[in-house]
Amino acid sequence: MEASSKPGRTDEGNGSGPAESPRRSPGSSKSKSQASGEMAGSAVLESLNPATGELIGSVETIKPGKVQEVVDDVVQVQPFWAQLSLEDRARYMRRAADVLLEELDELAELLCREQGKPRVECFTMELLPTVDALTWIADEGPEILADERISMPQAFLKTKRSKFVYEPMGVVGVIAPWNYPWSIPFGEVAIALMAGNGVVLKPASLTPLIGERIRMLFEKAGFPEGLVRTVHGGGRVGDALVKSSAQKIFFTGSVEVGYKVGAAAAERMKGAVLELGGKDPQIVCPDADLANAVSGAVWGGFANAGQTCSGIERVYVHRDVAGPFLEGVVRETERLTVGDPLQWDTEIGPMVSGEQADLVMELVDDAIRSGAEKLTGGPVEVKGGKGRFIAPIVLTGVTHEMRIMKEEIFGPVLPVVTVASEEEALRLANDSDFGLGASVWTKDRAKGERLARRVESGMVWINDHSFSHGACQCAWGGVKDSGLGRSHSKFGFYECVNIKLVSYEPGWTRDFWWQPYDRDLGRAIQASAQLLYGRNGKRIETLREGAGSLLRVGRKTLRKGA
Repeated sequence: MEASSKPGRTDEGNGSGPAESPRRSPGSSKSKSQASGEMAGSAVLESLNPATGELIGSVETIKPGKVQEVVDDVVQVQPFWAQLSLEDRARYMRRAADVLLEELDELAELLCREQGKPRVECFTMELLPTVDALTWIADEGPEILADERISMPQAFLKTKRSKFVYEPMGVVGVIAPWNYPWSIPFGEVAIALMAGNGVVLKPASLTPLIGERIRMLFEKAGFPEGLVRTVHGGGRVGDALVKSSAQKIFFTGSVEVGYKVGAAAAERMKGAVLELGGKDPQIVCPDADLANAVSGAVWGGFANAGQTCSGIERVYVHRDVAGPFLEGVVRETERLTVGDPLQWDTEIGPMVSGEQADLVMELVDDAIRSGAEKLTGGPVEVKGGKGRFIAPIVLTGVTHEMRIMKEEIFGPVLPVVTVASEEEALRLANDSDFGLGASVWTKDRAKGERLARRVESGMVWINDHSFSHGACQCAWGGVKDSGLGRSHSKFGFYECVNIKLVSYEPGWTRDFWWQPYDRDLGRAIQASAQLLYGRNGKRIETLREGAGSLLRVGRKTLRKGA
């Protein structure tokens, strides 16, 4: 189950299960270094700065055949953790938040240097959301995971008491991407831990140091040593984790690899939560607040250099406002600063690799050859930077026949389509194999919600885009080829537990439907159905005709015998 290259994203490089995620660039200097090490049998994975090419550090890799041993080690630790009360686990979560707050600046610098995200975005898109997530998990987790009493309103079940019990699965595997190497896996790891599980984390091969810091942070917060483990290596290591005895897999990566992960998990009768990318549309209605819609388009399209699954990759703007909208987008795009991600005023950092930059420009060039017009942007050089930088690109004249409107771009490119009506915008927005997120921009909330219900996606934001990944109480996930299952929210907790029904019967009577069967029992059941649920005015007649059978069956249940 090795991955193959796919236009727009590369399938070798973020440790995404049976193969590495498509967000890796084998053609970059970094990838070549890593690939040569693996071919030579090296046990070291080097991490390079995508902006400068400098060596940041390295981690030890693991052979695929050793992954199950790591899972087995976590299995030995997890039962102790699972025995802690929910309140005790919540206290550990708050300790983790304290440690994270102490290390914010250090972690932000590491994110800048290893992933290339601008310093401000390291705080807003990675670190602050996880501090908040830990707090929310600690506050709400005990209530979400507490035994849940089930109402038993049926008259014939009045003596019974039932509840849902949320039990830990054991070990959860998390296979992380490189584009959000901290916030995506961190939230999944934290929720799995709060649910009582142990975790084996497979960080992206492009961002292994960040993955190691996730493990270290939980250990510094006092979590049992060995409860969270990391495994490093290429796609075969991710594949081994999927095929291990880990009871659930959280995978973020390409559609192609995601299908393989889901199939491998299903063959082993276990679940997988799959977040497989997106092609998010922005629908700009004629009554939209244009200044807000312009700002949203620029941030949604170009944050993290466009390397965001839920970034805006298609804009459908009503013709009545298309002119001023495009003028505003080009104006605000050209104001963005491309440069060293360590600088506070940098807004666009490097592409993660040379090959990723090539894939983005291949899609742009193909669109231009097919009739699209580039209004601004393109490859640029940054003083002192040896990496690949792309100034954000705005395209018009694109059509759905072009590759750039079908494939995930995963770079700072914003294709804009002018439409004649909101219905046309909706039809085009749904004309995609992806369905992660979408946004509708209008001053009319009722209209926005009507359109939102008709968009085929897992999430729709009205007058905003993508923010909810930073709000752990909100579910995250898509439909169609964007994936399966949900992370975050109460539904993310439910993905990490076995939901067990526990029911109690005091035994004062026997159940009336038990053997022996006879005519009285049949008539009593018929009468009961009419008395409890009938709406045809025949209850008195039913009671008169079935009273004898009801009384005889009632006496039998009290005797507890035949």
